[in-house]
Amino acid sequence: MGIQKDRVKFNVGGRIFETTATTLANAGRNSLFGAMFDDEWNLNSDATIIEHFIDRNPNCFSVLLDLLRTGELYLPQNLPEKLLYREALFYGLLDHVRSAKWGPFDGNRLHLARSVTGQAPGDGTAIRAGPDGGCCVAHGSMVHVYDWMMEEHPPINLDYQRVNDAGWVDSQNIVLSACERLGKGDGGMGLFSASGGELRYKFNVTHENQVKSYTAGALSFSSDYKLFSSCKGRSNEYGIGVWDQVTGKQIDFFYEPPGWSLGEADKLQWLHGTNCLLVATLFPRKDNCYISLLDFRDKSMVWSWSDVGAPITDERRVRDAIAMEETSSICVVNEYEDLGFMDLRRSAGSVRWSSRSRLMKGKMPDEPCYPKLALHEGQLFSSMNDCISVFCGPDWVLTSRLRRSYGGSICDFSIGGDRLFALHSEENVFDIWETSPPPII
Repeated sequence: MGIQKDRVKFNVGGRIFETTATTLANAGRNSLFGAMFDDEWNLNSDATIIEHFIDRNPNCFSVLLDLLRTGELYLPQNLPEKLLYREALFYGLLDHVRSAKWGPFDGNRLHLARSVTGQAPGDGTAIRAGPDGGCCVAHGSMVHVYDWMMEEHPPINLDYQRVNDAGWVDSQNIVLSACERLGKGDGGMGLFSASGGELRYKFNVTHENQVKSYTAGALSFSSDYKLFSSCKGRSNEYGIGVWDQVTGKQIDFFYEPPGWSLGEADKLQWLHGTNCLLVATLFPRKDNCYISLLDFRDKSMVWSWSDVGAPITDERRVRDAIAMEETSSICVVNEYEDLGFMDLRRSAGSVRWSSRSRLMKGKMPDEPCYPKLALHEGQLFSSMNDCISVFCGPDWVLTSRLRRSYGGSICDFSIGGDRLFALHSEENVFDIWETSPPPII
């Protein structure tokens, strides 16, 4: 091994550290170290090693320097995590710390990293994972926002308008949908700052050239910066609205056809491959379930299914639905976590049920939360009572379950930023599940 000639010496808070420009280059140009070097990562032309003094915490510097050397993050027990985050922010290394804390998402390798207790007691509406590992939690008219370090930002208060859904446009902006308050003309949707909670602009619904008040429900986003929301107004504004995420302007509206349900949808999902929108209105919001695919290019309903007229038992009540484009199918779940599948290539096909959890029968809690579904990178997730099941493979075999010991049933969960967030109903606590970083060897 040759002698490295790009050695650099630092005096950090009185402690001496020696490293190389090669190691510091791992910090990137946007870091403090990137500003100390020229374009070739040369500190100076003099062969003498110059000592650079930095008046910061030496213990944190040691951890961060080791991170640049090895790509691994080791935090000593006597070093507070928040202190390390503060120092990483100074050096421009927060993204490096975040990347090293947990690995690429894998539902079968998740571990419970921590649990966070909220401010309000119970009755959580929704939890939504942010793109950078943060999340937001809706309780009634209040939305609590957390960054990836689980530092809570100023909450968003909608002044007694119940929040129905939330969605992250990016790491800095959140869209909230809310109920209309009779006589107040409020409700609808707004774009809010994730860091400060300020309202940036509202998404209006226009009907017959007049701006209407409305209740906004389920949300979905497309890759070409369109925002979709179910809408329920007092005139004829029942259906699915479409807005430009960037400008906030309404660009389309799919009106609810007679005998169907769109405006009160529980779930929207944009399908990137087919450029269609899945719309699902589910029991118990309605006495019957309505699932359809909408094509906004020609304002057509290209696929639909409903249980209207069919003999319905509790075992066959659809509680959630999700489209799986790779297999051209829709997965549904009942309150016993039995999965059902419908073929999108067949019009008005029946549900093919797959009984996986008959042991759940007779053991439902007094106040159960209805199952929720999520699909992430080829893995299917289903919440049931106090656990989340993971299904994999072409036959969707149950491969693992995520469960913790307290907090009550899971009322909602969300995946994003390589994390899974699960919101419990009883004690207003949410769990953070992460995949451990891959081993070096």
